[in-house]
Amino acid sequence: MYLEKISLQIDTQRYLRELGVDGGGVKILASKMKHHLFYIHGLHVGAANILKQDALSIGADLAVPKGTVTAQTDHVDAILIATDQQLQKLSRKELAQPFGLKAMAKELTRHIKGHRSGTAKVMGVINANDDSFYTGSRFQGTAATDAIIAMIEEGADIIDIGAVSSRPGSLSVEPAEELSRIQPIIDSLYSERLHEKVTFSVDSYTPSVIAYALEHGFKIVNDIKGLADDEVCRLTAEYDATAVIMHMQGTPQTMQAEPIYEHLLTDITTFFETRIEKAEKYGVQDIILDVGIGFGKTLKDNLSLIADLEHFLKLGYPLLIGASRKSMIDKIFPTPAEERLPGTLAIHLKAVENGAEIIRAHDVKAHKQALAVQQAIAGN
Repeated sequence: MYLEKISLQIDTQRYLRELGVDGGGVKILASKMKHHLFYIHGLHVGAANILKQDALSIGADLAVPKGTVTAQTDHVDAILIATDQQLQKLSRKELAQPFGLKAMAKELTRHIKGHRSGTAKVMGVINANDDSFYTGSRFQGTAATDAIIAMIEEGADIIDIGAVSSRPGSLSVEPAEELSRIQPIIDSLYSERLHEKVTFSVDSYTPSVIAYALEHGFKIVNDIKGLADDEVCRLTAEYDATAVIMHMQGTPQTMQAEPIYEHLLTDITTFFETRIEKAEKYGVQDIILDVGIGFGKTLKDNLSLIADLEHFLKLGYPLLIGASRKSMIDKIFPTPAEERLPGTLAIHLKAVENGAEIIRAHDVKAHKQALAVQQAIAGN
């Protein structure tokens, strides 16, 4: 007899099937092998004591501050520790409890049912402007078409094309100028029917540019303003396109001027819920969510969003992460954009592990290889 410790990141169901566990047992045991942590802000002290006892009664636990049991303060923060199976039991228990625990139970249910596909797609990046922060992403004319064909051959699932820089401090561009930059590329792709080989996304918030792209085979609208413009919503719905709703605090000109959040995850969740409601009102059927790494975020914010990405799975939509060669890497390990591929891969692999389904990246082949190895390790 010998003992081996295995990772919590493995494909638990595959391990159980290989062990010979019957079908029903696989599902039950897998739900006991996935642990979750929830940080609960401002919990009524009465709710904290009830939740603590209910959690312990099913094998879960609640970390609370000293003095909670004697109600030394009206409200406390707490950390809930539970498996999938325990969350299901606890959410049912708390539906009958006072002090706001019923609402918390409903939130737990949303997390239990959260969207997760288990696989990730790579979205390649093409910029038709000459001021994007990474020179390796800038292409014009036939060079852009050649770069896109190369990305298709490297295995890109989606290719995102934009003509306006959104780096911190970048200036806005007139719609006519933006269209003049991207139109030749769109025309070339359409004439060569490349939209039949890969999904194209337009990185824009300008209605005239979006309309032209959608008229020529593009299927995704990647809007850094998160569908703020009603006309963008209308166009996306009219062409039955997918909307990427990105969170940004401020504008590219102001977003990095001391961004502040009351509660980072909650603030961004509220933004997403509002914009999802708007999208659905206009008839947009398919939605992807992007937390906006580097768009009005400090380094600490960016790291927290990657580490706690699973929080947003409760919204029920695929998550996109785009940290490719961004300055957050330079703040951790000083290096120019041209040398940030290793840092990019580290961030993106962790994001996929935490629930990201689409990775927006400059380096398609490197990401396809890294993701394939990651999936092989996990047993997917």
